[in-house]
Amino acid sequence: MKRKGLLLAVFSALLVLLSGCSSLTVLDPKGPVAKTQSGVILFSILVMAIILLVVYILFVFMLSKYRASKAAPDYEPPHEEGNKWLEFTWIAIPVIIVAILSVVTVRSTSAIEKVAEGYENEKPLVIYAASSNWKWHFSYPEEGIETVNYVNIPTHRPIEFKLYAYGPISSLWIPQLGGQKYAMSDMVNTLHLLAEEPGSYMGKNANFSGEGFAHMEFEALAMSPAEYEKWVDEVKSTASELTEDEFNTLLETKHVGRKTYTSTHLSFSPAPEGDNAGHNHGGDSTDTEMDHSEMDHSEMDHPEMEHSENSDHSSHGN
Repeated sequence: MKRKGLLLAVFSALLVLLSGCSSLTVLDPKGPVAKTQSGVILFSILVMAIILLVVYILFVFMLSKYRASKAAPDYEPPHEEGNKWLEFTWIAIPVIIVAILSVVTVRSTSAIEKVAEGYENEKPLVIYAASSNWKWHFSYPEEGIETVNYVNIPTHRPIEFKLYAYGPISSLWIPQLGGQKYAMSDMVNTLHLLAEEPGSYMGKNANFSGEGFAHMEFEALAMSPAEYEKWVDEVKSTASELTEDEFNTLLETKHVGRKTYTSTHLSFSPAPEGDNAGHNHGGDSTDTEMDHSEMDHSEMDHPEMEHSENSDHSSHGN
């Protein structure tokens, strides 16, 4: 009976664990970036499993070999000195493990921060992904269209997401295509992804950014290049133009559905990159720089004004 109970407990535990495997989308990669990252995850799990196996074996061995015995009460075990080779071993093994994991992590991180291998000569599709409370705006400057809460991409073409935020820090994550990266208000982060298989993949905000962050899920639809071009043509012929008033209304509205436009907000609300980085998406920085520039030129053209002001200050001081 005890053996049957143990087998039933083990079977139940495996059933519970395996029932959640369908949600592990990070281990079902559909692109080279996600494949690299899932490989690192599986390698780390394997290393951890080997370590645990060794620890459990040693634990059982020590309990069996050095368990309490029926020795006499006045028995004293023989004195033993430390073993320098054992001490060297249990210090060296963790160092080796950390070194191996560090090398794997650095190499994989370097690989995913650039265009996937084999696609270096292809022109990437640049998509500006901006988050706001609580939605995603995807701008396609090459096609001159914009979508809200969904993004369509062609397969076998590098995708270069330019991430920033109108509001709190968010994190764009499409688990089956690659890892997450943060979107912040005064800078642009670049995320390289690529889909090798057509399909609908779930995207989400992986950073807790407030009460509505759980609603920031979107569909990333990977389609063949021909289907993608057909979709772009349909958008240009059927969707309406995105005006500045419409965009400001979207920013103020907390929850909206899927929307499509034949223009982007980049023309009147550009991303905070280049010379405009760190100045509220470049809106006020240009005016400020012009004011300073005009002031500098005014002072250069009329140096006698500065001399006159200094003389006045001098006379008041006397």
